[in-house]
Amino acid sequence: MNLKKGNITLKEIAKELEVSVSTVSKALRNSDEIGAETRQKIQAFADYYHYKPNSVALSLRNRTTKSIALIVPQIVNHFFTNVIQGVEKEANSRDYNVIFTVSNDSIHKEVMNMQTLSSGSIDGFMLSLGKETLRQKDFHHLIEAAEQGNPIVLFDRCTDEIHCDKVMIDDEESGRLATNYLLDTGCKNIIFITTEDFVSVANLRYQGYCKALLENNLPLNHSLIIKVKDELSADEIEKFINSQLKEIEEKGIEFDGVIGVNEIYTVIAVNWLKKNNKKIPEMVSVIAFSDGVLPKYSFPSLTAVSQNGVKMGETAARLLIDKLEGKMPMHQYQTVIIETELVKRDSTK
Repeated sequence: MNLKKGNITLKEIAKELEVSVSTVSKALRNSDEIGAETRQKIQAFADYYHYKPNSVALSLRNRTTKSIALIVPQIVNHFFTNVIQGVEKEANSRDYNVIFTVSNDSIHKEVMNMQTLSSGSIDGFMLSLGKETLRQKDFHHLIEAAEQGNPIVLFDRCTDEIHCDKVMIDDEESGRLATNYLLDTGCKNIIFITTEDFVSVANLRYQGYCKALLENNLPLNHSLIIKVKDELSADEIEKFINSQLKEIEEKGIEFDGVIGVNEIYTVIAVNWLKKNNKKIPEMVSVIAFSDGVLPKYSFPSLTAVSQNGVKMGETAARLLIDKLEGKMPMHQYQTVIIETELVKRDSTK
């Protein structure tokens, strides 16, 4: 590694010395949790390379502005719109302002958003991790800010590598319940349309799908799994899902159910089914994740797993503000599971 003095990060120190980012952060704070020899080694290394603490962490410390930041991965998404509404509702009721930005699933934008917002005077962050952050498993900007004692609440897309408050649904259980519902109505061969595995929520929903099949003594048919590549554009996603459905049909693989891990994938599948004379739900039953505008006003209307985005937003804001107001200890973290519900409509029997 070619290290430059004055530009080194916690992550680079950790990689060079083969320790965790958390260990480096604690050593630089002279924490007794780290052995004296390791502390001295890390501190000497940091001194030599003129390490400077993260600007996000520094600018957040010891500040009270009554403003909190919300970073979402996408804005053209009904679920995240609901989360924003929930955050605003809770924050406004407690006289806090909310500043929100969009990362567009980019780790660079996520880091830049944090830096910009912190320099603009905010007290803490709520965010759902971008796809690029999850794919690269690069959480250094968040780990460092958390280790410096700055309040962060993750929601929906989370990771165990960051010690902070989290708000999520039980995605695995929701995937299991959705699959079991189709199985209970007579479906046997269910197509599952999902993302690549690095997206945590989609992967958990897929695990729930697999679990339901196992519980019902049904084999997992990999030919019925459609995984949409992350780099595809909106038009390319539609073409890809359509081509995969056509391929399944041309192979003579029978299917009588479809589950999509988001409403866009599901609506694309529904349009393909209708164009190919697959009657819904007589021939194929369909369930979507996220009960937004599209499932309600599709034809037929879609049975959907409601993720209760408004409640998730309210809960995330409450956890953050409680920390800021001293109602919860800074180093005591909660993981709150928001219950989901299956909203039954015309796309299932």
